[in-house]
Amino acid sequence: MMQIAHAAAWAAERRGWSRRGIAFFAGVLSVLAMAPFFLWPVLFFTLPALVWLIDGSDGIAPTAGKWPGSMRYRAAFLDGWWFGFGYFVAGLFWIGEAFLVEAEIFAWLLPAAVTLLPGGLALFFGAAAASARALWRPGLARVLMLAVTLAAAEWLRGHVLTGFPWNVLGYAMTPTLPMMQTAGVLGIYGLTLWAVLIGAGPAVALADGAATGAPRQGLVLAIALAVLPLAASHVYGVVRLSEGAATPRSGVKVRIVQPSVPQREKWRPEKQGEIFRDHLTLSRRNAAGEVDELAGITLLVWPEAAMPFLPLSTPEALTAIADLVPAGTHLVTGALRIEEHPLAADGERRRRDAYNALMAFDADGRLAALYDKIHLVPFGEYLPLQTWLERIGLQQLTRMRGGFSVGRSPRPLLALPGVPAFGGLICYEAIFPSAVVQGRDRPHFLINVTNDGWFGNTTGPRQHFHQSRVRAVEEGLPLIRAANNGISAVMDGNGRVLDQLGLDVRGVVDQVVPPRRPQPLYARVGDAIFLVNALMFLMVAFVLGRTTW
Repeated sequence: MMQIAHAAAWAAERRGWSRRGIAFFAGVLSVLAMAPFFLWPVLFFTLPALVWLIDGSDGIAPTAGKWPGSMRYRAAFLDGWWFGFGYFVAGLFWIGEAFLVEAEIFAWLLPAAVTLLPGGLALFFGAAAASARALWRPGLARVLMLAVTLAAAEWLRGHVLTGFPWNVLGYAMTPTLPMMQTAGVLGIYGLTLWAVLIGAGPAVALADGAATGAPRQGLVLAIALAVLPLAASHVYGVVRLSEGAATPRSGVKVRIVQPSVPQREKWRPEKQGEIFRDHLTLSRRNAAGEVDELAGITLLVWPEAAMPFLPLSTPEALTAIADLVPAGTHLVTGALRIEEHPLAADGERRRRDAYNALMAFDADGRLAALYDKIHLVPFGEYLPLQTWLERIGLQQLTRMRGGFSVGRSPRPLLALPGVPAFGGLICYEAIFPSAVVQGRDRPHFLINVTNDGWFGNTTGPRQHFHQSRVRAVEEGLPLIRAANNGISAVMDGNGRVLDQLGLDVRGVVDQVVPPRRPQPLYARVGDAIFLVNALMFLMVAFVLGRTTW
């Protein structure tokens, strides 16, 4: 244990670039706790390093004429920022792949994309470290304070400026299906509190015990922090899963089509017909590759923007859909649509609104249900200050002039004859906790259409898939996921994957939709459970901060 105490002192005493390097690489390594690696024990090393760096902020000498405390908080802020910068650079590098799809147009923006976004997101971690430093107390209290401020920063990251809650630290607590079940109780932000406590607490307890002459007490506390919460999470998950897989009895059988169209080809005009016909051909075959003309299929599901044209304005496409879809079956697909609005009384001047939509078509090729995306991707589907930036020659990755418009909120449920009401999610709308179900009525299942082809065979699509699974657990709802190039899957309300197609695989998934689970605690109360847990952490930290151990 003395070695851990020496490591803690050594980290706290670092200055300059060696200090920043420790924080940066601790953040980089922390990404290994996320999908697809799930090497969560790495947090036993990286999070204590952040605690010890913040410990050392007291030793940063103030400059003349400045309030001494301000340098302490500035140093803690920089510790958190460098940790966050490493975390987001390593966790979001795959965003750069999107700028290489049309490299001749967007490649020059790649360096900014892979540094500016992580740098901006790291501000949340910097603010969390500085806030924790303001409340710093000896012993385990400071770990609890850091857990609260980091979890609060993650919550803010998921809400400020439309939010981007990607790779929230709490996902480290969901590496296995049993452990994933705690998301239905605490939600991902509540799990972040425990991820920081479990990750940082044991090593900090060992180092503090050795430094204060109480190594046995430190060892007992370290073992308790490392073992008891994880064991409780696993046992809870095993008990919940012991109910067995939900028996498919909804009567809804889905076929998911995964065409794996290369992103560079998707929007080429000369490829439009070929891509559409490919969807039609795949739809007529079952998972074994046999032509069955959708016999027994209730819902045929295509990915986001499956048709690289405007289907509602293309009669030939609607006719082909009618020829494909048999009676009693509906096609649910991602698609684009344009809505025109007159601006003048004479109707000559018109405004065009573009929507990224989820559409359902019946056996006659008629539009039976519609949902317009309400959570758009910044710089992908719209630009901040769209008109001004377009005037200086910038455009979003989709190159839609004027950007996409936001659909109506709250997100409506979609109703089709013979199908229980379901909710639609487009692309990364599935990563927002407590926001996938809106309104007063609860859907029977969720359909998420996406196109992760922008990001190639990287960690990005795998992270997206895992976060979607956690949403299913939080809501207790089955999730049907159709992705252009993968990962497409059907999963139940416990996040159990019933069938799937991996990345860059062409084919279909046929599966009966399982019934929804009883509404979990998190689905009922939302992030209120996070607030309760945060207050509990603060109370324990306050008590521990007034005592010595």
